[in-house]
Amino acid sequence: MSVLVINAGSSSIKYQLVNPDNSEVIVSGLAERIGEEMGHIDHTHDGETTSLDLPIADHKAGLQKILELFDEFGPHLGPETVRAVGHRVVQGGRYFDKAALIDDEVQKLIEDLIPLAPLHNPAHLSGIKVARSLLPDIPHVAVFDTAFFQGLPDEAATYALDREVAEKYSIRRYGAHGTSHQYVSAKVAEFLGRDDLKQIVLHMGNGASASAVVNGHAVETSMGLTPLEGLVMGTRTGDIDPAVVFHLARVGGMSIDEIDTLFNRGSGLKGLTGSNDMRDVQDGYAAGDKDATVAMEVYVHRLLKYIGSYTAVMGGLDVLTFTAGVGENSSAVRALVGERLASLGVKIDEEKNEVRSREPRVISTDDSRVKVLVVPTNEELAIARQAMDIIGA
Repeated sequence: MSVLVINAGSSSIKYQLVNPDNSEVIVSGLAERIGEEMGHIDHTHDGETTSLDLPIADHKAGLQKILELFDEFGPHLGPETVRAVGHRVVQGGRYFDKAALIDDEVQKLIEDLIPLAPLHNPAHLSGIKVARSLLPDIPHVAVFDTAFFQGLPDEAATYALDREVAEKYSIRRYGAHGTSHQYVSAKVAEFLGRDDLKQIVLHMGNGASASAVVNGHAVETSMGLTPLEGLVMGTRTGDIDPAVVFHLARVGGMSIDEIDTLFNRGSGLKGLTGSNDMRDVQDGYAAGDKDATVAMEVYVHRLLKYIGSYTAVMGGLDVLTFTAGVGENSSAVRALVGERLASLGVKIDEEKNEVRSREPRVISTDDSRVKVLVVPTNEELAIARQAMDIIGA
């Protein structure tokens, strides 16, 4: 039995059919450029990829076409083959500290949370509505990026903002990428055979976040009310003085929407170098390009600030783990971070650091006081397993 995992974006539907017991990906695919003049679908089954270029008017049309591809290439999506549909949802607010079986009430709460995640929750909601209408005989489960961080200590979750204003507008640290942080930190504990760990997990992709996890429970995370706060990302600023917003509005004459777009889509590595791809930045850094060098230094400096502060918050550090696209694949970034953490007793083994693998691995030396790991994340598998837990399978 399998779980269909759906991650609906504003103009895309990413999907996998996963066996949560043995981690097998039975089918994977991506429908993109939804709503544009010409869309595209890649659908992979049994190692064969079918690619289609066709107009995709909306999420309903996209999911209908995806179901047709399942019917054509197998397996048919029905209660006899699919136990649940798991939906990724970025923002669960204060309502959800774990995954939830989707009914009309849960769907309404996800809609109510749109102001806290205006770039994400509307798309997730569209995917949920369409999938529930097309697959009505299969239970649907929402898995929230924020759930793992719902139990953050008040000292970490609370902003020093007027209490009444914060309460009225639900302003607190919610975090994001929680499904990945939970999966990876649990994988680390399993890999090392220990539950009593003080961990820092660095989820570094186009979006990037850090978490501090003690004995399996999150005590800090870098993303805040939205996924904008924290580390330097592909197109997002990460931490920035809030008064920059006032300055750009008053002096630059920019609107709130323009500043929002600048901070979320035109900053980070893209703003510093013109490219949001870390591979381009690394190439420029290796070639001595000035902009790429500054970008790499800023990127690593921000990581170091979070590693240092989280080590202090936890009262020590047992394991530092890199995951996601940059974390798993950039030996250069890992090496730069490791060099700067020598004062904490971190020692990176150069040969181990260069190994490419889809398996968890230690890249620190045997005498490193802090173990350094690379652990591939698998959010789809995590969503599938959480969905099965919720339906009691």
